Amino acid sequence: MSNHFPVDRALFDDVMVPNYSPSAVIPVRGEGSRVWDQQGKEFIDFAGGIAVNCLGHCHPALVGALKEQGEKIWHLSNVMTNEPALRLAKKMVDSTFAEKIYFANSGAESNEAALKLARRWALDNFGAEKSQIISFKQGFHGRTFFTVTVGGQAAYSDGFGPKPGDVVHAEYNNLESFKELISDKTCAVMMEPLQGEGGIVSPTQEFVEGVRELCNEHNALLIFDEVQTGVGRTGELYAYMGLGVTPDILTSAKALGGGFPIGAMLTTTEIAKHLKIGTHGSTYGGNPLACAVGEAAFDTVNDQAVLDGVKAKEKLYFDGLKAINEKYNVFQEIRGKGLLVGAVLTEAYQGRAKDFLNAAMEEGVMTLVAGANIVRFAPSLIIPDADIAEGLARFEKAVAKLSQ
Repeated sequence: MSNHFPVDRALFDDVMVPNYSPSAVIPVRGEGSRVWDQQGKEFIDFAGGIAVNCLGHCHPALVGALKEQGEKIWHLSNVMTNEPALRLAKKMVDSTFAEKIYFANSGAESNEAALKLARRWALDNFGAEKSQIISFKQGFHGRTFFTVTVGGQAAYSDGFGPKPGDVVHAEYNNLESFKELISDKTCAVMMEPLQGEGGIVSPTQEFVEGVRELCNEHNALLIFDEVQTGVGRTGELYAYMGLGVTPDILTSAKALGGGFPIGAMLTTTEIAKHLKIGTHGSTYGGNPLACAVGEAAFDTVNDQAVLDGVKAKEKLYFDGLKAINEKYNVFQEIRGKGLLVGAVLTEAYQGRAKDFLNAAMEEGVMTLVAGANIVRFAPSLIIPDADIAEGLARFEKAVAKLSQ
C-alpha cells in the first residue's frame, strides 16, 4: 500500500475508534517548549502532553538515551531482568521512602498494581473481611475498570456493567467525611496529594495528616497516586516530600519517562513481599528502552537546581495569570503547586474552559482543561522564562477575544 495519502484530521474519523475528539492541529515536530504543526505554525506548549513532557520535546538527554539503548536491546519480558530497569529502580529507591519498585507502562497499570497489592496484603495479614478501598470524589486514577471505579467520577465508570465491589468515596479535604467511612475493614486509601483531573485541588495539611493518622489507626495502607504530581511537577521530586506525609505505596508515571510510556509502583519491602511470584505481572513493564529513557529523565529532574526552578516558574505563572485577570476578570482563583496550575473560571464563564483552550490554540499556545470550569497548565519543568512570558502574552490575546 502506498504511503502517499493525506494524513489529516479527517483520517482520524475514518480509522480511529471515536472515543477521542482531537484538535484539528496535528503537530509534527517539537523542540523544547515549542511545537510546529503540519502547516509550520508554531505553538508554545503549556500542556506538556498532560504533565508528561517534563523536559519538553526532544531533550538531548532523552534522545541520547533512546538512541543508545535502541542499538543495544529493546525487549526481554520479565523472564529476564535488564540493566536499565535495575539502574532506574536503584535510583528511585535511593531518592524516596521506597525499598522496592514494580515497573508498568502507564499510570493506570501502576495504580492497578497498587490496589491489587493492597488487597493481597490485607488478605494475607488480616483475612478476607478487610477489603474496603476508600478514595475521594473527583479523584482520577486511570481507565482500567478497577482504577476508574476507584476514581471518584462515576461518569467515567458507569455504563460498563457491574463494578468492582467494596469501593467507597469520601470528600477530598473533608476529614469528617473520611472518618465516617474508614474502619478496621478498610484495607487501603488511595488519594492524589493534589487532585489533578478533579480541578487542581491542593490538600490542606490538616487533611493529609489526618488521613495518614486514621490509616495508621485502622491498619490501612495509604496509597499516593503521584502519576501527575510526581517527578518534579510540584517542585519536589514527589509531592509527598513537600507535605511531610509518607505513603505506604506510591505510583508514578506520566513524567517518569519524559514522553516515553512507563509507570512504576513504589513501596516497602514488608508490603512488597505479598506480590509473590506469579501474583501480578506485565509483559512490557520494565522494558529496557522505557527504563533507559526513564533513567535519563529521572536523573535530569532529580537535581536541586531544576526543582528550585519549578518553584520560581510557578510564581511566573501565578503572577502572569493574575495580571491577565486584573484586566479581564475571567478567573475567580489561580491555584495549584509548582507547574501544575489551574485557573478557575468565574460564574460568567462557567462551563467554557474548552473555549479558552480552543481560543488559546488559535493564538499559538497549547493549554489543558481540568473539567469544564478550569484551564490547566502543565508545561515542561525547564520551560524557559521567555517562553512563559510569550505563551502568557498569547494566552492573554485569547482571553481578550473571549471577554469581548
